[in-house]
Amino acid sequence: MGKVILITGAARSGKSEWAEYLAQQLGKQVVYIATATENPDDPEWQKRIAAHQQRRPQNWVTLAVPRELSATLADAKPQSCLLVDSLGTWVTNLLDEDEISWQNTIAEFLDTVQLVAADMLFVAEEVGWGVVPAYPIGRQFRDRLGTLVRQLGVVCDTVYLVAGGHVLNLSVLGTSLPTAINEEL
Repeated sequence: MGKVILITGAARSGKSEWAEYLAQQLGKQVVYIATATENPDDPEWQKRIAAHQQRRPQNWVTLAVPRELSATLADAKPQSCLLVDSLGTWVTNLLDEDEISWQNTIAEFLDTVQLVAADMLFVAEEVGWGVVPAYPIGRQFRDRLGTLVRQLGVVCDTVYLVAGGHVLNLSVLGTSLPTAINEEL
């Protein structure tokens, strides 16, 4: 199994940039897995995507993977480094799944992550630090992403939190929740 790294933080905190930096430091062929889909009717969204594209080195391979993330990870070559940006967008793309399908998707994802020989970096947004969303779909997104980040963090070699322009290595500074508590999810 390769290294599994989670980079989490708030919007515009620098988490993608930190993930890109780490990917370059690994010295492997980087495969950037973009979970976002382009929307020509949304110029602001297109501008965000363009900013990400412009930062990436020309020799990186980019794959657009809005839904089939587990299958893409499973196909990775051991000598590569996969950078998945972002899990929040991936969760959004799958909000149409019913709860049973979602649980199956997450179980398959977590199983795949633990079997892949390539190094993997996952970028994820932190949610739920504010008010409870007023709408069911917002609560569903928050709960699904929060639970996914927690479950993924347990199987990662390193977890970083990016906030206020600083990077904290939670694997060094923090303590993992006891296994029994995480298994309750």
